[in-house]
Amino acid sequence: MQIPLEQSYRNKYYSLLDNIFDSNFWSEGKAVSSFEDNFSKFSGLPSVAVVNGGSAILSMYEYAGVKDKEVIVPANTFWATSIAAKMAGAKVIYADCNKEDLCLSFKDLKKKVNKNTKAVAVVHIGGHIAFEIEEIANFCRERNIYLIEDCAQAHGASFNGKAAGSWGLGGAYSFYATKTMPLGEGGMICSNDQDYLEWLRYYRNYGKHVENGKVTYKITNGFNFRMNEITAALGIVQLERLPDILSWKRNLAKKLDNIFEQRVRFPESMESGYYKYVVFDSELSEESGKVFSKSDFGPEIEKINYNLPNSCWVAEHHRCVPIWYGWTHADKSTQEISDLLDNK
Repeated sequence: MQIPLEQSYRNKYYSLLDNIFDSNFWSEGKAVSSFEDNFSKFSGLPSVAVVNGGSAILSMYEYAGVKDKEVIVPANTFWATSIAAKMAGAKVIYADCNKEDLCLSFKDLKKKVNKNTKAVAVVHIGGHIAFEIEEIANFCRERNIYLIEDCAQAHGASFNGKAAGSWGLGGAYSFYATKTMPLGEGGMICSNDQDYLEWLRYYRNYGKHVENGKVTYKITNGFNFRMNEITAALGIVQLERLPDILSWKRNLAKKLDNIFEQRVRFPESMESGYYKYVVFDSELSEESGKVFSKSDFGPEIEKINYNLPNSCWVAEHHRCVPIWYGWTHADKSTQEISDLLDNK
C-alpha cells in the first residue's frame, strides 16, 4: 500500500512549514487553530485537535466520569476503544455486533445495560455510520447514559445529512497512517457540547488556562494531548484533498457494487467514507486487511469467556476488497476488476 501525495499538495505543505518555522511557534500556534476551523466546516461540528485518536476517545470517557462504572463496547473493534475506557477506570462490558453493518447491536446493548452503565461506545466500523445509531442515541439519552462515537474509520461518512459524531457526546477521529485522511498520527474531536469542548481544551494542555499572562489550572486530570503545528499543517493539506479522495473511493465502490451481491448495503440516506469495502463469503485473489479478526476481540485479548455469535460469524465470513486511495487497478472497467479479483 502506498499513500500518494501529489506534488502540488506537497508544495502547499512545504509553504505552511515555512510559515511555522518563521513564526517560531511549533506548538499552540495558528496552524492548529486553522486545522480545527477547517475541520469544523467539513464536519458541521465544532472541532478540537489532539495528539491522536486514542486520546480523543480517552477524553470523552474522562469527561463522562466512567471511573468505577461500566462502559459497553463492541467486541469487534480495535483494542484502543476498550483500553481507553480501562485507562479512565471503567469496567468494560463487551457487546455483539450486527451482521448487516458490523456495528454495535442495539438488541444486545439493551441486554447488557444496567444501573452501573455510565457510557456506551459506538464504533462506525468500515467507514459508514452504525445503522442503528438513532435508536441507540435515543435509548442512551432517555437513561442519561453517555454515548461515545468512535469515528476513527468514518471520515466523510454521513447519515440523514449528519456527520459521524453528531449523535453522542462527541466523535473521535483518528489520522493514523492507514486512515482515509492520514497524518501519520493525530486526532480530532467533534462535538456540539460546548461544556465538553471547553473542558477538552484544558484537558489537552495539563488543565492549564492562560489569561493576561497569568496561568491557572481549571482541571486537575489533564495532560499533554496537544497536536503540534507541523502535524496540523499536514492536516490542513490533507483535509483539502479529502473530498477528492472520497469521490475517488465512491466511484470505485460503484463498480464494486456491480460485482459483489453479498456486501454491506447502506440505507438510502447514508453515505459511506469507504475506509473498507466489506463483502461476505467471497473468495478474492487480492484483498486488503480485514476490518477485524477474532484475535482482535477485546474478550479474546483479555482471555475471558464470551458469547458473541454475530461478531464471530462476521470475523469468519467477511473480506475487504481493495479500496484504498491509489489502488492501481481502480481505473479498470468493472469487468476487468471482476476478472482481476476472481470473484466467485
